[in-house]
Amino acid sequence: MNKTFRNLCAALAVAWAVSIIFSTTAIGQTGITEAPTGFDNLTNGFVTQAEFDDARAEFEEIEVAATGLGPVFNADSCVACHANPAVGAISQVTELRAGHFTGFIFQDHVGGSLINDRAIDASIQERVLGGNEVRTFRTSLNVLGDGFVEAIDSNTLVAIANSQPAALRGTFIQVPVLEAGGTLRGGRFGWKNQHASLLSFAADAYLNEMGITSPLQPNENTSNGNSVAAFDQVADPEDEDGEDIEEFATFMRATKAPPRDAALVNTADVIAGSQLFDSIGCGTCHVRNIVTAPPGTVINGGELVVPAALGNKRIHPFSDFLLHDVGTGDGIVQNGGQGTRNQVRTPALWGMRTRNRLMHDGESLTRNEAILRHAGQATSVINNYNALSTTNKNRLIAFLNSL
Repeated sequence: MNKTFRNLCAALAVAWAVSIIFSTTAIGQTGITEAPTGFDNLTNGFVTQAEFDDARAEFEEIEVAATGLGPVFNADSCVACHANPAVGAISQVTELRAGHFTGFIFQDHVGGSLINDRAIDASIQERVLGGNEVRTFRTSLNVLGDGFVEAIDSNTLVAIANSQPAALRGTFIQVPVLEAGGTLRGGRFGWKNQHASLLSFAADAYLNEMGITSPLQPNENTSNGNSVAAFDQVADPEDEDGEDIEEFATFMRATKAPPRDAALVNTADVIAGSQLFDSIGCGTCHVRNIVTAPPGTVINGGELVVPAALGNKRIHPFSDFLLHDVGTGDGIVQNGGQGTRNQVRTPALWGMRTRNRLMHDGESLTRNEAILRHAGQATSVINNYNALSTTNKNRLIAFLNSL
């Protein structure tokens, strides 16, 4: 038995085991149903359609300086970065981060690693200052289906990590839930898993992407470390009672998961590509099947109870929601500590067919280029990919294009 064949067999066994483990549960969870999918702007049942439409309207609202936008910011609405092909999906928009690596630790750029692209006054425009050689772009993430991701039990993420071979094992981190006074929970949102709840995630994005403060994030960002108070037109917190971020969280919790392409999913090449995806080891980190916690489970430090619309749902995110070093790390440290400097969260591949800029920085423009950029923990998987015939590589890519 040659080495390549042994690797393929081992990878297939791991992917099969992960799929079986996380399609069901070890504690006899019953009543599991498929999570609803669609790019149709319809509720998943978390709230009524009217409530969903109201929350979506808040997500789409365009802010101006008089309503709190800025003074430094990246975009003037949530939908500006989450819109293709439906509200809440992905976009080509990126953000810029920077800092300095001493050779031992990463240090934030003065004022924080996020360098805002826009400002309400030219005199406070941020820019990367000298001595900050660590620079990276980050693409906007899809938030459709994130209510189901929030409803995954943290122990499920730990179990996924424990099921992975040591060389491919993801890093599970716990991060503060802002609305629960900093209670820790397994991170799952953002490229660095910097948030565990959608309300915390919404407050973070409102501040860092739009410059709008809330009770959970009450302090304005600076401009390269300098106060912007003289340019701030609205008293902080600008989302005074937190209603906006609550609406953003409601919208994300009520979205359906991205659907597969019905015209492609049952074609011969896609079916073969799906099998290859598992057999060469992609499914070890891009986990195909995960089941959310049962309805009634208390999460987010006691601030949210999993409802029937989100609980006991089987989702197909093609992610383990763990941090990995696959050789493309951005060098930035956030909530995970210095050990996560070159790690990024496994991107969920659901909805991948809507993306033309791939990887965390959007620098890969074809599926093949994105695959070949993987190294580090993914080296064995990429070796398996390289061993495939051109026909089989194209079948695997056909499968990705069906997601």
